Amino acid sequence: MNIPFNELRSGYLAYQTEIDEAVHRVLESGWYILGRETMTFEEEFAAYCGAAGCVGVNSGTDALYLALRACGVGPGDEVITVSHTAVATVAAIRMSGATPVLVDIDPDTYTMSPNALADAMSPATRAVIPVHLYGHAADMAAICEIAATCFVIEDCAQAHGARYQGRPVGGFGNLACYSFYPTKNLGALGDGGAVTGNDAALLGKVRLLREYGWTPQERYVSHVEGVNSRLDEVQAAILRVRLRHLDADNEARRQLASLYSALLPDLLKKPVEREHCHHVYHLYVVQYPERDRLRARLAAQGIGAGIHYPTPVHLQPAYQAGQVRTTALPVTEQAAREVLSLPLHPTLGEAQARTVVQAVVAALQ
Repeated sequence: MNIPFNELRSGYLAYQTEIDEAVHRVLESGWYILGRETMTFEEEFAAYCGAAGCVGVNSGTDALYLALRACGVGPGDEVITVSHTAVATVAAIRMSGATPVLVDIDPDTYTMSPNALADAMSPATRAVIPVHLYGHAADMAAICEIAATCFVIEDCAQAHGARYQGRPVGGFGNLACYSFYPTKNLGALGDGGAVTGNDAALLGKVRLLREYGWTPQERYVSHVEGVNSRLDEVQAAILRVRLRHLDADNEARRQLASLYSALLPDLLKKPVEREHCHHVYHLYVVQYPERDRLRARLAAQGIGAGIHYPTPVHLQPAYQAGQVRTTALPVTEQAAREVLSLPLHPTLGEAQARTVVQAVVAALQ
């Protein structure tokens, strides 16, 4: 028995013919940066997200950084987000020069606690970044109400296709940021990211910032201090293929998650899907007090499992010298000790999922 936590090659093989044709099309075109593929993907992804526009960039981290820059966030400002997230969320805030303020999470969805957000708001708060974690939406109605005087930038890196109150995530704040890292629900075969939104002025600033502050009319003239953060044509072409299959892949994730939830023992705390939410299960995360023992026993049976995330950002070495401001984070710290991600991806078969369940049952005995 050997079931790895993830299997990226199988995701490529599932659409190999289409992906190979897309890559060949780019190679034959002779245009490899910010060309027709990127422009078309931006249009298609904006339409998928129900957004007015999209700007392709180099990574999800850059997407967050450029969104913050576009909103005028910088030194002296505070940006509230969670500590239970990929470190990229906080790294992007630090890149902008602002101070991250890290708040606790909801114990069921692992997303930002609106009550913790309300307690952390201050006159210095310029922006709030809720993270739609593991494929489940944050409570955007409450968050947007509390943060009405600030910019709200949604971190959708783990939530491609997720919905809240019947609408795609990403459409509730001022801007939304996506990662296309290969493990994501919509994954490239390399790095990539995007910013979407309905505010043409903000998106225009992101577009200006992603390439040195140049405009199409005055290339090589920097109107603002920008950076080099461009989604390349090969990745854009691959993403166009993967986007066509995203809903079907997400449904496969949901079916596997439903199987897990039905068969796994109640000794584990299993994922929830809140009312008015559509979970896309980027990760299937359980919680168990003896997590490390469970993970070791699964490994002994050939079952891969991950931890997302073992060390909250506020406890990581790089952030111990006053780089972040924190509130009380008891739910975050307990989650970091106890969460475990089981194998789940669109090409995982039902038989493999049942084998994972059997291994978990045996490991809990």
